[in-house]
Amino acid sequence: MTSPVFSPFILPCGITLPNRLAKAAMEENMADVGQIPGPNLLRLYASWANGGTGLLITGNVMVDGRAMTGPGGVVLDKHSDIAPFKAWARAAKQNNTRVFMQLNHPGRQVYASMGGDVLSPSDVAIDLGKHSHLFSKPRAMTQQDIDQLIQRFADSAIKAEQAGFDGVQIHAAHGYLISQFLSPLTNKREDEYGGSIENRMRLLIAVIKAIRAQVTPAFAVAVKINSADFQRGGFDADDAKVVVLAMSELAVDLVELSGGSYESPAMQGNTADGRTLQREAYFLDFAKEIAQVAKMPVMTTGGVRRLAVAEEVLAQGIDIVGMGTALAMNPALPNDWKKDGSLSAHNPMVQWKDKTLSAVATMAVIKRQLQRMGKAKPPKPNASPILSLLSDRIRLSKLTKRYQRYLANH
Repeated sequence: MTSPVFSPFILPCGITLPNRLAKAAMEENMADVGQIPGPNLLRLYASWANGGTGLLITGNVMVDGRAMTGPGGVVLDKHSDIAPFKAWARAAKQNNTRVFMQLNHPGRQVYASMGGDVLSPSDVAIDLGKHSHLFSKPRAMTQQDIDQLIQRFADSAIKAEQAGFDGVQIHAAHGYLISQFLSPLTNKREDEYGGSIENRMRLLIAVIKAIRAQVTPAFAVAVKINSADFQRGGFDADDAKVVVLAMSELAVDLVELSGGSYESPAMQGNTADGRTLQREAYFLDFAKEIAQVAKMPVMTTGGVRRLAVAEEVLAQGIDIVGMGTALAMNPALPNDWKKDGSLSAHNPMVQWKDKTLSAVATMAVIKRQLQRMGKAKPPKPNASPILSLLSDRIRLSKLTKRYQRYLANH
């Protein structure tokens, strides 16, 4: 009997996904000179497309080159040359695979070493204890900043459709800018964007409407939000329900539920408020609850490594199973599951005493696999966390110099 995981799924906009598995966004930091996709990113996405995942969601693509989550990030704005993006879409759409471009603005989550424009709803700096100095203090956004930001998201979405992507995903999770508006911990505004959850979600709603007004009805518009921030006093599951209900009226094709931020990396299974998450499918309990009020399809991501867990996610009423790390460790996992349903992907979680360093080292191990695949090499699941972290630091320092040249020219 074929697993329900391999049944097709039709989104509200009419797009058919070949199966219920999605590669969730992972930050690749693999852009070429000029912050554009090049041969390495194309090879990486081709390996996922041919590995059998039905939907690929790109790592975050920045709507503003002056504000980046990392120096090797891709930027797509209204001035971008579309040719490299067309090549990226073609590589990702082999094997009948669908591809969405994730659009993002980091807000205050910008490394101090990079420079650029550090914005947030309010001037609340990131608190990572002794590591806080790694990030710049943001400035509170003006109304003009907000209007320009909404336009940037719409401009990038138009270009993504022209390049041949099947849809976009608005990143409103993980402590990035839109998520900063949603959270009362980072949004201390006293205007129409602050206070109640209805006000805090105003920016997200405006971005969705601006994109929908500019793209065709057959182009998918998806949103990624936190099921919770996992920080005391932060955005919580009740807030998430209000946001999902509001989005249900807006022709949103897929909502992905994740969790956490740089301060509380729940997307890696660790929380700052002491709440424990499931060992696999971290956010399933939250997703199940929120799915009851959602009119659009729901996807959840976080720690899925086994087919049985993916099937359990679907059995709980979730429509799409998101996987990130598992597909970094084995890009052909879906095809392998068809042959042997008992296979499990390697878990590269680093467990050091310093939680922040552990999170950064885990990310370095994962990114190392993406870089290997970009060079047409197989992943190396047992890579040393210390060596991965060191080589990542060296690589980032080179990329930061290159990014500063890009900034100076823009």
